[in-house]
Amino acid sequence: MEKLIQEYRNDMAEFIEMTNKFYNKEIPANQYKGFSGGFGSYAQKGGEASMVRLRLPGGVVTKEKLKFIADKIEQHKISMAHFTTCQTVQVHNLKPEAIFDIIDSGLDVGIICRGGGGDNPRNTMVSPLSGVEQGEYFDVLPYAKAVGDYLVGQIKKIKMPRKLKVCFTNSPKNEVHATFRDCGFVAKENGKFDVYTAGGLGNNHKMGVLVDTDVEPKDVLYYVQAMIETFCAYGDYKNRGRARTRYMQEILGDGYKAAYLEKLEAVKARGGLDIDVTIPEITKAGDGQISGARIIPQKQDGLYAVSYHPWAGTPKPEFFGNLYECIKDMDAVEMRIGPEETVYIINLTAKEAEKVLAVTDDGAKTSFETSVSCVGATVCQVGVRDSAGTCVKVLEALRPYDFAEGVLPRFHISGCPSSCGTHQIGKIGFRGGVKKVDGKPVPAFMFYVGGCDQQGQEVFAQEWGAMTPDEIVAFFIDLGKTISAENTTYDAWFTPEKLKEVAQKYL
Repeated sequence: MEKLIQEYRNDMAEFIEMTNKFYNKEIPANQYKGFSGGFGSYAQKGGEASMVRLRLPGGVVTKEKLKFIADKIEQHKISMAHFTTCQTVQVHNLKPEAIFDIIDSGLDVGIICRGGGGDNPRNTMVSPLSGVEQGEYFDVLPYAKAVGDYLVGQIKKIKMPRKLKVCFTNSPKNEVHATFRDCGFVAKENGKFDVYTAGGLGNNHKMGVLVDTDVEPKDVLYYVQAMIETFCAYGDYKNRGRARTRYMQEILGDGYKAAYLEKLEAVKARGGLDIDVTIPEITKAGDGQISGARIIPQKQDGLYAVSYHPWAGTPKPEFFGNLYECIKDMDAVEMRIGPEETVYIINLTAKEAEKVLAVTDDGAKTSFETSVSCVGATVCQVGVRDSAGTCVKVLEALRPYDFAEGVLPRFHISGCPSSCGTHQIGKIGFRGGVKKVDGKPVPAFMFYVGGCDQQGQEVFAQEWGAMTPDEIVAFFIDLGKTISAENTTYDAWFTPEKLKEVAQKYL
């Protein structure tokens, strides 16, 4: 890994040269985007500032990495950070000197930004409480870390049609969508994995194809490498709009699984990809008891996790420094980023949990307020609508109504069809679009209903129509009042017919 890190550090000279050319208006935005994404950085809308995506395998943020983020936010006066649905941290509104420093110095603490964008293997995703979660089948994080290290080493060796997302889930909760990702490993009660490939959200969304069952954990790299080789062999290099692995289900039809298994057989024949991991043991002793809406008892007796969800996944910049100061002397404590933009601070005693609760008290108060949003069109080059701003607008308007927990469900909102806000798996979802009002097109969001990511119950949401941001606010107020009047919850109340009766006046 040290040799690889030095290679990536050496590559910085070319990145600095291209970035300076872009900011000096010597190269166009599309040319820079195609280059800079491979370094984990993109110019923001308008081309006057950039973002950097910090690759954090499994969403794991150690105290060392947390301090790094906090220090860089302070050093460069960074005004915005965002938790992503791929379990990373994005820092925004950066000038070139900050971009260069963060990418280069991040290597010193094991944060590798290379491949954070572009046609590369992306951040390896994992159930956020793997290793500490009650009821999990087994701890999948060590295997995901091994895959993450392997994929980082492949970035300069391969040229894929587009990005590749690999994930591991430790239970049927399926938070990382392992049954419909490019390559997903689904833990089983018997200590093995089922493997799904060629799925994904966004345009032409597809459920994954079950390519093998009862896979030994030591063999996961063979399946990842087979996915890479299948994608390189059959992916579309000419049409970027059709260059995700899910399109191979159309390209190859019923022959897709056989094509993948043929590559897998060849990879296994070459050998050399067995992994041997150590499952970490948490020996920290618990002390005392605590309960509350944001308290999660771990499977380790007496230890707890605290959840924190900033509105729209965007915490105040000082969050990172405040949390670090709180936990820096706490044994075995670290932060995990979940795929729904909730973070978890784990391995806390009851007294430690009280302190963490105090420094994370500005976030969501209900499950409705844990709604998920991408950064949206004010920041993202390809964004169509301001998803984050609309999310916050809705939450601000609804909080005074103080609807009981469960009356309104979490919603998912994306600024465009790419589904970075995972609108296609929400009970209620929205994505940027247009709506005709008095015969004229106006900014709006398409309205989605009925998505689910639970293993065995997976379904993509259906599009019902469009709402303007103001109509979304009015819809949720109406929905909350309707359900509250019946003294029930959304899940108990919902039928498509009932929801349509409330929603149709806004569509």
